[in-house]
Amino acid sequence: MAKISQPRELLEDKLATMLYVERDLAEKVLPELHEQIGNARLKQGIESHVAQTRGYVANLERAFAILGVDPDTSKSSAFDGLTKDHDQLAKKIDAAQLEDVVHAGAAAKTEHLEIAAYEGMINLASSLGETEIVHLLEENLDQEREALEQVKQVSKSISTPQHASV
Repeated sequence: MAKISQPRELLEDKLATMLYVERDLAEKVLPELHEQIGNARLKQGIESHVAQTRGYVANLERAFAILGVDPDTSKSSAFDGLTKDHDQLAKKIDAAQLEDVVHAGAAAKTEHLEIAAYEGMINLASSLGETEIVHLLEENLDQEREALEQVKQVSKSISTPQHASV
């Protein structure tokens, strides 16, 4: 593992980690989650978020192009941990009406992770004077915040006692 000693290297590393997260979401995690969801609103939200996430990937790849660096990915132990946590909890669920509550919770946790990551990258890119990259990352951040609000709304509706009772 290469050591990071410069702010630009740190930005590149953070971009690489986020590229891993967004690609994994678009190509694997969200499509698999979509198949597991029963609630129509949550299912539709996940479906539209797949398309948005592909846009996030494109923005991250553009950021690499601006930096003149080939896009690379670095695994994210935080994201991988959230995915593993969701999978383990989903296996424990023995009531169909709770499955979507678990899925919505996992989606919200992931959105929070992404929001925090984008905020940090924006601060770093801004300090480096990378205004084009800041704009790309802010575009992703704004959409991630909107996605979180949508997940919260759906989560409230499926977490009510009549939906969650067994």
